[in-house]
Amino acid sequence: MKKILGLAAVILCLLCIAQAGFAAGRNGYYRFPAIHGDVVVFTSEGDLWTVDVRGGTARRLTTHSGVETNPAISPDGLTLAFSAQYEGPTEVYTMPLAGGLPVRRTFAGQTATVAGWTPDGKILYATQKYSTLPNTQLVVLDPKTNAETLLPLNQAADGSFDAAGKALYFTRLPFQGSYTKRYKGGTAQNLWTFVLGGEEAAPLTADYAGTSKNPMVWQGRIYFLSDRDGTMNIWSMDLKGGGLKQHTFHKGYDASSPSLQDGRIAYQLVADIHVFDIASGKDAGLAITLPSDFDQMREKWVTKPLDYLTAAHVSASGDRVVFVSRGHVFVAPVGDGRWVKVSRKDGVRARAARFLGDGKSLMVLSDETGEWEFHRIAADGLGAQEQLTTGAKVLRFDGIPSPDGKWIVFADKDNQLWLFHVGKKALTRIAVSGVGMFGDFAWSPDSRWAAYVQGADNLFSQVMLLEAETGRTTVLTNDRVDSYSPAWSPDGKWLYFLSDRYFRSVVGSPWGARQPEPYFDKTTKIYAMALTAKEAFPFAPATELQGAAKDNGDAKEAKTGAAAGKPAKEAAKPAPVPKVEIDLTGIQDRVFEVPLPASVYGGLVVGDKALFFIDEESNAAGKPKLQAVEIKNRNVQAKTLLEDVRNFELSADGKKILVRKGGDFYVIDAGTAQPTQQTLAERRVDFSRWTFSIDPREEWRQMFVDAWRMERDYFYDRNLHNVDYQGLLERHRPFVDRVSDRAELNDLLAHLVGELSALHTFVRGGDLRQPADSVAPGSLGARLIRDEAKGGYMIEHIYRADPEYPERMSPLGKPLSAIREGDVIVSINGVAATSVADPSLLLRNTAGQQVLLEVKPAAGGAVRKEIIVPITTGAESDLRYAEW
Repeated sequence: MKKILGLAAVILCLLCIAQAGFAAGRNGYYRFPAIHGDVVVFTSEGDLWTVDVRGGTARRLTTHSGVETNPAISPDGLTLAFSAQYEGPTEVYTMPLAGGLPVRRTFAGQTATVAGWTPDGKILYATQKYSTLPNTQLVVLDPKTNAETLLPLNQAADGSFDAAGKALYFTRLPFQGSYTKRYKGGTAQNLWTFVLGGEEAAPLTADYAGTSKNPMVWQGRIYFLSDRDGTMNIWSMDLKGGGLKQHTFHKGYDASSPSLQDGRIAYQLVADIHVFDIASGKDAGLAITLPSDFDQMREKWVTKPLDYLTAAHVSASGDRVVFVSRGHVFVAPVGDGRWVKVSRKDGVRARAARFLGDGKSLMVLSDETGEWEFHRIAADGLGAQEQLTTGAKVLRFDGIPSPDGKWIVFADKDNQLWLFHVGKKALTRIAVSGVGMFGDFAWSPDSRWAAYVQGADNLFSQVMLLEAETGRTTVLTNDRVDSYSPAWSPDGKWLYFLSDRYFRSVVGSPWGARQPEPYFDKTTKIYAMALTAKEAFPFAPATELQGAAKDNGDAKEAKTGAAAGKPAKEAAKPAPVPKVEIDLTGIQDRVFEVPLPASVYGGLVVGDKALFFIDEESNAAGKPKLQAVEIKNRNVQAKTLLEDVRNFELSADGKKILVRKGGDFYVIDAGTAQPTQQTLAERRVDFSRWTFSIDPREEWRQMFVDAWRMERDYFYDRNLHNVDYQGLLERHRPFVDRVSDRAELNDLLAHLVGELSALHTFVRGGDLRQPADSVAPGSLGARLIRDEAKGGYMIEHIYRADPEYPERMSPLGKPLSAIREGDVIVSINGVAATSVADPSLLLRNTAGQQVLLEVKPAAGGAVRKEIIVPITTGAESDLRYAEW
C-alpha cells in the first residue's frame, strides 16, 4: 500500500511540474523591441506582444497571419505604430497600446517601415514611394489627419528628433541587403544631422568607415549602434559627433533594433531583448515567456509536394517513380498501387534518390550523419536503411549507380570525381578539376565503363571515359568545341553525344544601328563515336557494295507472339548484357554526324531503335519539346512526341520514358509514335493522393545546419576568412530551439553567416506565413494632395516617361489626355474621393482595368469625366525611375 501511495505521489508531482511548465509557456525568439515606461513591445511568431520591462509572461497584441514588425510607442504612451501586412502590402498601422482594432495609416502599396515618433506625436516612417532614383526617405505622418510631410532628404532610412523637434539625427543609407558584419564599403550606414529649414545635412560619423546607425537622442547625446569594436554595440556621442563613448561590450553577437525612452534602451541580442539603463550603465536581458499555442511550430501538411520537388527518377522497368520533395523520399506507382513514404526521420533531408539495378532498393543522398552520404533503402519502405559511403567533408552531388548496382559515380563541390564500390564500400578519388565540375554521367550497359563530362583547361566541355575496375580515364573528344550529354547504345557499340560545332551567326553584318554583334543560335548537332573500328554507322545510307540487306529505311518492327496473331507464349527472357569492347586507338577519328539539322538539343539518350532528346529550337525564345529519331539509314527525321517538356528520363530497360510536362509526370512507351491524349491520361502519375506532414521544428534544425554547410562549401576562401566556423555553429545552434517561425530562422541565419564578413551574403525567402488577403492598389502614376476646400485630391505632379515609349506613360499623362497638374479628382468610379482616407482605397485591385474619374479643371469650368487605366505599384516605381 505504501508503495502504491508513493508511486501516486510521484505521478502527481510530475503532473504538477508538467502543468506548471505548460502554464509558464516557453522562451521565444524576440525581435524589434520598443520601450516606454514599464512596457516593452516586441515581435515574435510574426505578431506583436507586450511585456513588463522586468520580463515575465508576455501578452499577445496581434494575431494576423501576416507579419507585424517595427513597433514604436507614442510619446504619451497610449498609441502603438507598427508595420503590418493586413491587406498584403507592408503599410503603417496604429492601435491602442493596450490592444484594439488596428487603423491603416499609409496606402501606397509599397513597403512603409515605422521609424519612430516625433516629440509632438507624429509618426516617422521610411519609404521609397516618393523617390525617383530609388532611395529610402523619411516621412512624417500626422495620425489625426493622415497628412504627410516628406522630409527634404534624398537618403534617410531611420532617424530621431531632438526634444524640440527641430533637429533630425538620421541614418543616411538603408541596410544594403547583404549580411556582412564589419562592412566598410561604399554603402555602409552612417549618421548625419539636419536642422529643419536648413540648407544642408551634416555628417556626424565621417571619422569611421564602418557602420553607425539607429540614432536616438537623450539629454544632449546621440545613442546609436556601431561595430567600431568588431561587434555591433551601443555607443554615444555629443550632438556634434564628438565625445565618443562605448556602453555595451558584447562579443560575437550583434545588438540590433534599439529603442530609447526616458533613459533606457531596449534592443535585440540574437533571440533576446536586453534593456540598458543609461544612468546606471546596467545592462540586463529580459526573461520572457510566451503563453502561445505556437501554431507555426505544429505539424504541418504539405498539400502541394511538387512545389518542393528536387528529384524524380523512373524505375528500371518503368512501373514506379521515386520522388524527393522537401527532403522526403516517396515511391509512386504508375497506375494502381500504393504510395510509399520511404524516408521516416524528421530533421533529415534527402537531396536525391534513384532506383538501384535490382529494382528493390533506392540509392538516397541524405544528411542524416551531418554530412552528405549515400544510403541504400528498400523501395517498399520496409527494413532498415544501410549507410554506404562515409567520410564526406563537402557537399556531394547526386550519384549515378551502375546498371548492375556494383558502382556509384559522383562528384562533389570541390570538383572531385569519385567512384564507389558498393560491395567493398571502397571510395576512390578518380580526378580533380581546377576549372569546373564533372557531370553528365552515363554507364555502359555492362557496367564496366562510365562516360562523363569535364571542363578542359580552356573551359570547353569534353567527353571522358572511365574504366571502373582500373580507374583509368581517357579523353574522348577534343577541347576545341563543347561536347556533352554522352549516351551509350544498348548494344554497347556506340557512344552518342551532343556537341556545339555548327556556328552560323544570325546577325548577318556588323554594320547597323547599335553595332550588332555575332550571335550564334542552333549550334548543336548529334554525333556518334564508334567504339571499335569494325562498326558500320547505322545512319549511313546503304550502298550497292553493302547490299539491300543493309537498307533499313522502311524497316518495320517485328511482330511476335500475340501481336502477330500467334498464341501468346512465356514472356521472353531478358537479353544477355552485351560486353562492351572499346578500341581506344584512333577513337577520336571514328566520329559520325547524325543526319539532323543543327538546333538547341539537350538530354540525349539512346533506345533500342531510336534516339530521344529535347529540342528547344532556339536559345532566344524556343519551347522545349521531346523528340525521337528512328535509327535507320533512310528518311531520317525527328518526330515530336510531346511539346513543352521540362525534362525526361529513359528507363534502364529502354522501354519506358518518364516525362515531365508542366506540372504533370507521365510514363510513356519509348517509341517514335506520338502518344494520344487517352494514353497520356492513362499513363499520368496520379498526385491526388500525395500529401505528407512535416515537423517545422525539425526542419528548422536541419536547415540551420544545412545553410551552415552550404556557406562553408561554396565560400570563395577555403580558410573562411580565418573564422572559427565550427565554433560559430555551436554558438548559434542553441538559438534554433527558440525559433517559432521561418522569419526568425532567417534572422538567426543572418547572424551566423554575417560573421564571415563577406558581401553578397543574402538571407531571404522561405516558407513564410502569408497574409490571408493580398489587395494591391492600382496607381494613377502621380502625386496627389488632399484638398478639402476643392472637394477632392489635387494632382500635384504627374510622373513623366520618355515620349518614345507611350506604353510606359502615367495613366494621367497618356497622349490626348486632358488631365493636367493642378486638376482635382473629385470622384473615382462614382465614389467621392474625400470620403476615404486615401484615394488608393478606391483603386484597390484596379490595375489594368478601366476606372472612371471625375475631374475638376484647375483653370475652372465644369467637372469632366475621364476613363483611365491604373498601373501596378511596381510599374509606378519604374515610372518614377524613368522620370529621374
